[in-house]
Amino acid sequence: MLVGLDLPDLHGGLAERLEELALLADTAGCDTLAAVTQARDKPDTRAYLGKGKIEEVAALAEELEATMIIVDSELTPSQARNLEEAVNLRVVDRTQLILEIFSRRASTRLARDQVELAQLQYELPRFRRMWTHLSRIEGGARGGGSGTARGPGERQLEVDRRRARERIHRLRQRLQESEAQKAVANASRGSIFTASLVGYTNVGKSTLMNALTGTELLAENRLFATLDATTRRLTVDGQELLLSDTVGFIRDLPHALVASFHATLAEVREADLLLHVVDIASPELDEQIAAVRAVLTEIEAHEQPTLMVFNKLDALDPGLDPEGIAARHGGGLLVSAQTGEGLDALRAELAGRARAEHGPVELLIPYSDARAAAQAEARGQVQSREYEDGGVRLVVVLPAEDRARLADYVVQPG
Repeated sequence: MLVGLDLPDLHGGLAERLEELALLADTAGCDTLAAVTQARDKPDTRAYLGKGKIEEVAALAEELEATMIIVDSELTPSQARNLEEAVNLRVVDRTQLILEIFSRRASTRLARDQVELAQLQYELPRFRRMWTHLSRIEGGARGGGSGTARGPGERQLEVDRRRARERIHRLRQRLQESEAQKAVANASRGSIFTASLVGYTNVGKSTLMNALTGTELLAENRLFATLDATTRRLTVDGQELLLSDTVGFIRDLPHALVASFHATLAEVREADLLLHVVDIASPELDEQIAAVRAVLTEIEAHEQPTLMVFNKLDALDPGLDPEGIAARHGGGLLVSAQTGEGLDALRAELAGRARAEHGPVELLIPYSDARAAAQAEARGQVQSREYEDGGVRLVVVLPAEDRARLADYVVQPG
């Protein structure tokens, strides 16, 4: 059963949120039997729901033979414990459900490490005492002392917490190493224009990637089909560039997940261009765009050059105006990854931007500045080299920062 509160400051309508929660539940392998809502100014601090609503949920769950309650919020440890005791069923909150889905989807060591770190950070304050039949032993210092000795259950809880903290420390170290390795790999391709696909989960990013590059990436009609960053080469009109696809975003994406996926999301932060893919046919278009922009801000990628790509044009109601919808969000390209409509225009746009930022530049560097010549050859892809009286003439593909640094030596056309 799904449970949600209709709060004054709710992100997105409650009906839409519960529909998305049902999709998350389906992705995790659960069948939704019913949804129960309650209008409140704020969640009950003790058990999330009010007492009367808890009784209603418990009765309906028994009638429907439900085995789990899924709550459309992140619960505090005490709220989760009290609600679970009140309904006598397992209670899973939104964050826990998303973490479970990520755990099942993770297929590489990097993704598994990132998900495990997020899970441990979520679970650490929620560790419960085990062996509840072993109660705390009080007053028992031999010789009449008034001190307190701790029972086996409490000692085990401390051991579990210490082991979790040690595991978190090791995972953070491994992820820092992975991020450093990715930084080295990305630096080696610095002279190639890179574009990264970002967007709400299930808007068709992987399908678009397949259509543009001719590859066969997994493209399921399910949430979070892609967790690992995947990069493919794309050549358009002789211009080579790299296209990356990574994890889809969602409203209220757990902060621990965003933080732990720092290494994977480096692809987004370091791209020359973000292709913000949206589902133009979605009734929640505005909320999804806002959710993606919120995550981009959280990972400090909100100032990256961005091109809006309005996908699923084939699914849009014929009575709606796609140009008007795009204009309302600052404009962009209208495409359908399924039918191919608009993809030639997208390829041309990518090639044009790549050529403008990473196309070959002609330099004439005097022999007196040997350091500049060495820098250009080391950092760029040299296409031709001629030694003249005035210096070395290079035609070279350079990263944007090196092109700016060597601007004084650029040979102006004409």
